[in-house]
Amino acid sequence: MGMIQEFRDFAMRGNVVDLAVGVVIGAAFGKIVSSLVADVITPAIGVLVGGVDFSDLAITLKPAAGEQAAVLLSYGKFLQTIFDFIIIAFAIFLFVKLMNKLHQKKAAEPAPPAPPPAQEVLLTEIRDLLKQQRG
Repeated sequence: MGMIQEFRDFAMRGNVVDLAVGVVIGAAFGKIVSSLVADVITPAIGVLVGGVDFSDLAITLKPAAGEQAAVLLSYGKFLQTIFDFIIIAFAIFLFVKLMNKLHQKKAAEPAPPAPPPAQEVLLTEIRDLLKQQRG
């Protein structure tokens, strides 16, 4: 078997295709969550806390000298990234919780009763006919 045939068999295997679909959907979902956080949640929190933005906080390790830029320890960007992560994680938690709740409601719906087996139906008909003949 040639290498191209082996690669094609590998790439077309079900779990590889499922993984590829999952990665693409995950990337799209990541963009949705990032937009939700950056465009909806973060501005709302910014209004609540008075527009605090940590990304500009830094400690100057070495001041700028001539054309050489200052060396900064930008701990504010790190703090802002941590807050963004917490917000994203909480948003995903709420989304998963909602999906689980919807899934539980769907699972809680009672399934219609299964029809009785053919033998039972025939026996019921025979019983009813015998009752009619005696009665």
